[in-house]
Order: sequence, then structure tokens, then C-alpha cells
Amino acid sequence: MSLLRRGLIALFLLSAPGLIAFAQEGTVDLKWKFEKDKTFYQEVTTVTKQTMKVMGMDIVQNQTQTFIFSWTPEKQDEKTKDWIVRQKIEGAKMEIEIGGNKITFDSTKDSGAGGPLADFFKAIIGTEFRVTVSPDMKVTGVSGRDEFLKKLSTANQQMEPLVKAILNDDALKQMADPSFSMIPGKPVKVGETWQRKSDLKMGPIGTYENIYTYTYEGKDKDPAKKNLDRIKVESTLKYLPPSDTAIGNLPFKIKNADLKSKEGTGLIVFDNAKGRVDSSELSIKLAGTLDIEIGTQTTKVELAQEQKTTLKTSDDNPIKK
Repeated sequence: MSLLRRGLIALFLLSAPGLIAFAQEGTVDLKWKFEKDKTFYQEVTTVTKQTMKVMGMDIVQNQTQTFIFSWTPEKQDEKTKDWIVRQKIEGAKMEIEIGGNKITFDSTKDSGAGGPLADFFKAIIGTEFRVTVSPDMKVTGVSGRDEFLKKLSTANQQMEPLVKAILNDDALKQMADPSFSMIPGKPVKVGETWQRKSDLKMGPIGTYENIYTYTYEGKDKDPAKKNLDRIKVESTLKYLPPSDTAIGNLPFKIKNADLKSKEGTGLIVFDNAKGRVDSSELSIKLAGTLDIEIGTQTTKVELAQEQKTTLKTSDDNPIKK
């Protein structure tokens, strides 16, 4: 073998690791990582500003709600590789302002406040669910619904028919699913996009059709946040009124609706070292009309709504802080 050929082979062998690294550069594996019995916490806050025009009158409602959840991976099925994760409602805060009247509740403070709203939220604090998460990070099952409904019904028996109709098994799965399914669970490169469709069917309230488009933007440019990956979110939402069979015996009916999102943008920050979402935020604007029938009278409602949802994940319980 000539000296030239030997030199070329040696050069290739020396440079091969670098070539392989170069080929993989810019590609990041975005995947959740569960650790058995390792609990993490999520604080989810939703701020809603809503204006309704009913019979020429403007009704303004501002609402801020915060839920604090704990998530504890309990076990993984050896065959299916599904994880069973215990979700617990650790705390809740609510502030509603309608026409200048304000109602507040905070389970993290022993205020002793009473009333229907306080009783409603006090009943659900400490409720636990068992969430089944598949290897592709989809929520395939949620147990604990019966106990949850029992608590809600005890707090407010008048709301029992509506609560049972809204919080069906599919609705509970869809509510838990966004915590995990926003992450693709595979290697992606900068600029790559993927989509997720979510239909939240809430019985007599109707169905919310959501389409989320995610774009991987790359690592955070702050050197102190080198483990954090940024994902841009764009969302479109459409509301569909309930079918006649889904309406049931409620005191109202949503006959027609033309509600669509005008704008939906957000950002997800993923912690690759810990294998979980570090934080996220999503803002969406919704506008349109509803025809609501109460008794024999149908009223047209014009609705304009702005909503911002933020999520923060931590190792420590935010309530203790």
C-alpha cells in the first residue's frame, strides 16, 4: 500500500468522529424522561379577558385562574412501555371580576372564605388521577373520574348534570394530554415543524377543535441556559356547537355558533437535561357569535375573548415557597 493511500486512510479515520458529529450537529432529541417516584410540579395560570354583547349591553368579565399539579411517575409497563403517572391537584386560585364585582379564592391561604365558588374548589383540592402515557407521549387513559365527580357534586348538586356531561373520559384525557404531547419525542433540527390536533368534546357545551403547529427554533442563546430548547407555537381554534343528542335536559341550548381564533402564538421551553417542559406560554384571541336558547327565547351573543396561558415546571412544590 502506498504511503499516500495509507496517509489518506489515516486522515479519514482521524476525521471520522468529527464528520459524524458534524452530520448530527443541529439535531436535538426532544423527548420526555420519566424517573420512577421522582415528583415534579406544574403551575398553570390562565388569564381571560372577555366581552359579551347581549341585547345591546356589554358584559365584561376578567378571570385569572391558577392550578398547581404534582406529577409522580409510579411505574412503567414492561411490555407496552406505558407509564402510569399520578396527577394530584395541589392547589387552586381564582379571581373573577364581572361588572365591577370581584370574587376570589385561594386554597394556598387559610382565608376561611365560603360561598359556592370556594366550596367548589375546596372540594377538588387533593384529588388524584392515574394518567396512562404511551411511549409516544400520548395520554391514553385517565382513572379517578368517579371520585372527582363525586366531590364536585357534593359541593354543588345543581351543577351535577352539567359537570358529568362535560367531564367525560375523553375530556379528562384531552386536559392532561397537552402536558406531554407538545414534545415530538424524536430528533429534530432547527426549522423543523410538526403538528398536533386536539378535539375537546364537552358534551352540551360543544366541541373545541385545536390545531397546533410547532417549530423548533434551536437552543437558547443565553450560555447559562444551554440545556434549554425553544419551540415556537402557532394555534388555530374553532368552536362547534353541540349536537341535539348531546344537549340533554339542560336549562339552555347553544343552537348555532361562529367562533374562530383570530390569533394564536406562543413559546415552549424544553429542558433537555431534565427531559421535561421547563415553561410555556400561549396567547389566543377568539371572536364570533353564539345563538343561545333559554326556554323558548333565542338570544344572539357577540363574543370577543383574549386568553393567555402560562406553565412553569419545578422540582419543589410552589405552595411551600
